[in-house]
Order: sequence, then C-alpha cells, then structure tokens
Amino acid sequence: MANKNILLIEPGYKNKYPPLGLMKIAQYHGPNGKGDRVRFIKGEDRSVLSEAWDRIYVTTLFSFEFEKISESIDFAKTVVGGQTDKIFVGGIAASLMHERFVREERWRGIRFIKGLLGEAPAVSLRLDDFSEELYSEDRSGGPIEDLPPDYSILEQISYKYPVNDAYFGYASRGCIRKCSFCGVPKLEGEQRDAQPLTYLVNRIRDLYGEKKDLVLMDNNVVAAARFREIIAEIRDLGFQRDAKLKRGRTPVQRRVDFNQGVDARILCKDEIFLKELSSICIKPLRIAFDHLGVRKPYETSVRMAHGFGLTELSNYMLYNFHDTPADLYERMALNVSLNEELEIRIWSFPMRYQPTDLPDRSHVGERWSKYQLRSMQLILQATHGVVSGAPAFFKRAFGDSVEAFESLLLRPHHYIFNREWYERLGGRAEFEEYCRAFRTLSGSQRLELLSLLSSCEPRNINKLHTTDSQLKRVIPYYVPLSKTREAQIWADKKADTGEPSQVPDDERVEDAGLNEPVLLKGKLLTVMGGVQ
Repeated sequence: MANKNILLIEPGYKNKYPPLGLMKIAQYHGPNGKGDRVRFIKGEDRSVLSEAWDRIYVTTLFSFEFEKISESIDFAKTVVGGQTDKIFVGGIAASLMHERFVREERWRGIRFIKGLLGEAPAVSLRLDDFSEELYSEDRSGGPIEDLPPDYSILEQISYKYPVNDAYFGYASRGCIRKCSFCGVPKLEGEQRDAQPLTYLVNRIRDLYGEKKDLVLMDNNVVAAARFREIIAEIRDLGFQRDAKLKRGRTPVQRRVDFNQGVDARILCKDEIFLKELSSICIKPLRIAFDHLGVRKPYETSVRMAHGFGLTELSNYMLYNFHDTPADLYERMALNVSLNEELEIRIWSFPMRYQPTDLPDRSHVGERWSKYQLRSMQLILQATHGVVSGAPAFFKRAFGDSVEAFESLLLRPHHYIFNREWYERLGGRAEFEEYCRAFRTLSGSQRLELLSLLSSCEPRNINKLHTTDSQLKRVIPYYVPLSKTREAQIWADKKADTGEPSQVPDDERVEDAGLNEPVLLKGKLLTVMGGVQ
C-alpha cells in the first residue's frame, strides 16, 4: 500500500522548535518507512487543494493558540472534502484540551489523539482494521514515538525555526513532580527512561548528516534513574565540555540544551549532579524558579553551578499563578544580585501562567490584576522577554524596589510604551505632573484605581466613574493617546534596543507572550523596541 499521499500540517503560529511529532510521523510514512509521499505545510497552504490526500495529520502546541489551531483543522477538513475520518489531530493542546476538541460538532469524525504515540501505530492512531483503514494491520510494529525524526520535511516550508541545527530528542520522559500548573503529568505520566541517545543521534546522522547541537526536551532529567549514564552517553557522542564540531576550516562550538530546565530541589542535594552536567557542553544551564518557596534550593544550585565552572545560566520564572508581583520582583532581583556577586550570566525569562486547558491568554491570577498583566507584557516586550542580570538595566526596566515595580505596573500604559519620551524627553513635564498626583493616593485608593482600570478595556477608561476626588484627578492620565499623538511621539524619539538583544534566539524560551497584541487606543500593536 505504498505511494499514498500523506499531508502534515503545523498551524501558522510562531514557534521556536520544529514539530517533533510530525517529523516522527513523516519517518513512519516516508521513504524509510511505508514508502508514502509526504508533504509538510505550515498554516493554510492552498496549493495542496489541487491534490487528493489519503491521510492528514495536524499537530497542536499551546492551548492558547486554539484559534490558529482551529483554522488548520478546518482547512484540513476542506482539503479532504469533508472526509473527516482521514484527519488525525494530536500534540500538546489536543491532549490537554481533548474533550474541548472532541465536543466541537463541526469536527465530528476527526480523531483527536491524546498523549504519545507510544504503542503500535495502528493502536496509537485508533485505526479500524474492520474498515480496512490505511495501515490498520500494523498492530505489532514499533511505536512511532520511538522513531528518529525526519528532518527532510523541514525543507518543504519557507518558515525557519530559530533552533534547527540540532539533534532533537529525549533521554527520559515524564516527571516525578505533580505540579498543578504543569501539563506534563497528563501528557507523559511518570518518570521513565527513553530509548538510548546513541541510537537516535547515530540514526539522524546517518540519514540527515551531522548536527551541531543536542537539544533534549526532558522534563526533569536530573530525576532520571539513569542520569549518570545519560551524561556519559552525551560525552561519548561528542558533546563533552568545550566540544567543537569541525566544519570546513573553522570549528564551531557545540551546545547541549536541556530546554525544559532542571530541578533545583534535586540539584542542591548532591554535587554529583552539577559535576556531571559540567562535564558536557551545556549552554545555558536552565533552572526553574517558579516561586519563592524554592529560593533556598535555587540559590544553592546556582552557587554550586558556579563552583563547577557553569557560568552561563538561564531561568524560567512562572508568574500569574499563586505568586504576587512582589514575589516575581524578588526572584528577578535575586538573579541580578547573584549575577553581580558571582560574575556569571543569568538571563531570566518570566513566563505568564495560563491554565493548560484554556483556549486563550485570558487567565488572571488570584494575586494579579488584568491591568498589571497588561503592564508586565509591555515591559517584557520592550526587553524582548528577558530580565538582564545587569543591575543598571534591571533597575531601569523593572524599578529599584518592590514598591517601584508595583508603581510601574500601575503606570498609564502609554507612559510605559513611550517610556523614554515621558521620563527624559518632551513628555517629562506631563509625567512629573502625573507622578505628583499619583503620590497623593493612599494604598486603598491605589487598589481602587487598579480595580477600576482592570474593569474595562483601555479605550473605555474615559468612561470610568468614581466619587473619589483624588482618583478623578488621576484617571485622565490613563486615557490612551490618539493615533496622531502616538505617531508624533514615535517620530520625535529614538528607540533604544537595549542589552537583551545579546541573547541568542536559540537560548530564548519557546513562548513568553511576546507576540500577543497590545491594545492602545483601539490600535493593535506588537512592541519590539527597547526599554522606552
């Protein structure tokens, strides 16, 4: 039954890593597998409408990309002329929001696959042998999950993934933790070993050539029973400390990246973990710092890493969960302090929490407000999502104290968006006038102001009603600028790209909300300048 037409679709969202699941499915169907013709598209490429397809696979990533995912599923349905039994949808969002997808009436008949393709292909894909579906007899073959990814399909699209010259895989799956904010327990289950890295790397090298880096997507590799064996295997594969790959006349630095981060609560228990990690060319060492409750193990781990010569670190910081803005500030400030004291480099990436089954970014944490989250987004877009370890830059972007940070989050958004203009240039007099009025507000009045601002969209701020005379004096400063005024300010000032541009794309987080539009005076903007 070879020579079937197989279409793979990744929705048109921006993402850092290529779709590993689709690459493995391509390996199953392609020239090294069933011998089918495999086509890969990103978004809605209408050129595929002129062909007949025997099966379509659609992958999904973040649940908040539900709209773009829906567009791709609807497009797949159009491609097969409504024959929904030919469409298979899987991946992270399809697993975590499984019931939501299944309930959608217009998608009736589409198979939404939950979890990994870890059984025989026909079993994982729920193929019906009675109906003689394509490859429904394959009930004893190896799992698609265990196949090496097919890199050749990436050449079929114009989109370039920031991380591409790497072996992608897993040394372990699952996690020992059951963090309520995380989808891993639902997706992968308990911690367990994956197939040997040597097989994966050698197979990819044989089929698609040598790759410079090794990107491992383990969720908690230091909890793996075979941790030391995994690190030894990585060294043996040519990724020892300071390893370089000879390409032409100029050797290039290799890099190992456990891109989901490692667990400080385990790292700090025994120096063997960081000793082993320091023996490979890991860059950066990513350590999660999700709340202040793990401050002690986190700080201990950073100091231990420094002791083993690991000086380039990256850091995930969850916010908008059970934390407060003050909690987030203290974590960011700790990294700045460690950076300065130890003379290392720690880039922090605040990650806004969203429930794993929510189809958009609308969640507001119990100790945050809608207005504060908008402000935080503006600040992070201006810093490219990065918290620099340089004290001066950090204080400029986030304030020099918790109180200053909280005041910044309550600042009129056009004062954040056009920060340079209002703090140093032509808008300074107006800004100082606002500051004088704001300083007269008591703590309870500031809370009321925050509540009022969070209760409406920016374009409706001028309609806010309050009986408090001091708030009445402050609220007009929050009315967004006209489009004409905004354009005039941008014409008069120069953008400051700032220090975070030094962070390579392959070291950034997968998603920090930087592509989420911001509404100012009814106009959608994506802020990608420096700290204004």
